[in-house]
Amino acid sequence: MKRLLAALPLCALAACSSSPAPSFAPLDYSYLRPIVLKVANLNVVDNYVPGPDEATLEGKDPAPPASTLMGMLQHRLQPSGEPGNGTVTIQVASITEANGNLNGAMTVDVNLTSADGHSTGFAEANVSASQTAPDSDNPADLQTALYQMTKRLMDQMNVQLPYQIMHNIPSWVVSTGPGGAAMGAGAAAGAAGGVIQSTPLTAPGGTAPAPVPSAAPATGAMPTYLPGAGPAALGAPQ
Repeated sequence: MKRLLAALPLCALAACSSSPAPSFAPLDYSYLRPIVLKVANLNVVDNYVPGPDEATLEGKDPAPPASTLMGMLQHRLQPSGEPGNGTVTIQVASITEANGNLNGAMTVDVNLTSADGHSTGFAEANVSASQTAPDSDNPADLQTALYQMTKRLMDQMNVQLPYQIMHNIPSWVVSTGPGGAAMGAGAAAGAAGGVIQSTPLTAPGGTAPAPVPSAAPATGAMPTYLPGAGPAALGAPQ
């Protein structure tokens, strides 16, 4: 009995010294301005199939990359209702571990087709990141590192995806006002000569691109990209 009573304070001390399990807030990007594309139907599909090691890491990630990316794409990319079809495809959404590092990558393809099938548009966004993997055996440390990696990839994708869309298929994007609401044809034409009005997005070179005139895709031809005109912004992560 004396030995049991003597051990009780030690047990209580060990319980108090253990750190609480970390909590991870959901990665929510609903505050970002939607990108409205000139199609009636827009499907988001996940073509990424993780390998066994990637699936193991994904199961430990508080914010699995593929499902987090899917949720963001379903919110940010929206159809305008104009004739045409679009498919947004997650090609890669992986985190791997090699040589003491965590390596992450994401690839998203955007394919658009006019109602008659003659006019098409394509854009692809690629991002990657790397960081040192935790060297401790504490599962919480790995969870934290995976969560941070997913967040880094998503922050990059929310810059790179709008940039690639406005760089490659600007005429498929519905013009928006300063508040982000889609404008009608008359209002869009009256606002600064019909260019997209939005917060400037810094391009992946560190330069702020100039606005690109927005026009409906011409039947039977690819959209024309004006020389010297850079992509306009559609809301970079805050």
